[in-house]
Amino acid sequence: MLPASRSRSQPRAGMDYSDSRRKPHFLGKVLIAAIFTTLCIFILKQSPGFTGDSAFARHESGVTHVLVTGGAGYIGSHAALRLLKDSYRVTIVDNLSRGNIGAVKVLQELFPEPGRLQFIYADLGDAKAVNQIFAQNAFDAVMHFAAVAYVGESTLEPLRYYHNITANTLVILEAMAAHGVKTLIYSSTCATYGEPEKMPITEETPQFPINPYGKAKKMAEDMILDFSKNSDMAVMILRYFNVIGSDPEGRLGEAPRPELREHGRISGACFDAALGIIPGLKVKGTDYPTADGTCIRDYIDVTDLVDAHVKALDKASPNKVGIYNVGTGKGRSVKEFVEACKKATGATIKVEYLDRRPGDYAEVYSDPSKINRELNWTAQYTDLQESLSIAWRWQKSHQNGYGSPLVMKF
Repeated sequence: MLPASRSRSQPRAGMDYSDSRRKPHFLGKVLIAAIFTTLCIFILKQSPGFTGDSAFARHESGVTHVLVTGGAGYIGSHAALRLLKDSYRVTIVDNLSRGNIGAVKVLQELFPEPGRLQFIYADLGDAKAVNQIFAQNAFDAVMHFAAVAYVGESTLEPLRYYHNITANTLVILEAMAAHGVKTLIYSSTCATYGEPEKMPITEETPQFPINPYGKAKKMAEDMILDFSKNSDMAVMILRYFNVIGSDPEGRLGEAPRPELREHGRISGACFDAALGIIPGLKVKGTDYPTADGTCIRDYIDVTDLVDAHVKALDKASPNKVGIYNVGTGKGRSVKEFVEACKKATGATIKVEYLDRRPGDYAEVYSDPSKINRELNWTAQYTDLQESLSIAWRWQKSHQNGYGSPLVMKF
């Protein structure tokens, strides 16, 4: 089964995990976790509010019903939270291969009223199941987050990425066409640009992706754009930069699979080092043509990111396509990031500086003027240390992610 949930990773800014050996009984733990997750899914399917409510099957004046694919993942769950707070009706579709049922449960507890939220366990690679979901629900719009999203992993498993990102997006488009759903907010990435010659990156910067993740995302973008030319679809494509942070009220956070930590983003690595899960950080490259010699990246807080999605949904218009970079417009160096993480966590983090990693480039940051101008969106959470402090509070109190399904109360 291919993943449907979203946990995004951008260029990793010259940072690598320290080597660590897995314990022999690790696979046993994974098997037990899988059994617990299956049990959890079964229980959820029997729970009120997670089965097909008639409200989800009909269009209702004044209510916008949004399908959030990958809504159990890091970004998708935060987007679902914001939509629910703004009185949207939400259906989450996720196969939980990388998402967290605990995040869905948090949302259900926050919004228990009938007709607000439903969760459907399904894989977007199953065209028959996706078509049935669209047939049984009255969607007004789709926010498509679902994707595997680690650059390093994509180079090891390219076919998985093309299937999960490109082919699954085709399934979604076909279902939208068949059932008359005409608004799409697509979660894309700055990885589609590859290695730009000029900074900052604008929406007109040529797209020459250099890894399967970026290539698969660009292929999906191309399909969406080609399809939209012969339809009256309303399309918004948002290209993210490096996502950090978590819900300021501490309800949601990022909880990646332990076996995927080595592919994760720099904030996760810093928190793991602060918690002692790994011995320290390895920063590759101190001789780049930047102020302190380390790579520079554009870090966007997840709260700002989901705000951009809501504004994009509000501005989406038939027969129109909007393409936007979502970033702060300001680059921060790896050294600056690590120092901010040290202050946010209060921990002593061992950092080892090494030679450059092949393929890393000195600077990647956005020009957000188009989204500022057209969607009236501007990043608000731009204090790097504060964003990391908020995320750290959640990580520190959720060292086992959302916890074992056995201790959840249904």
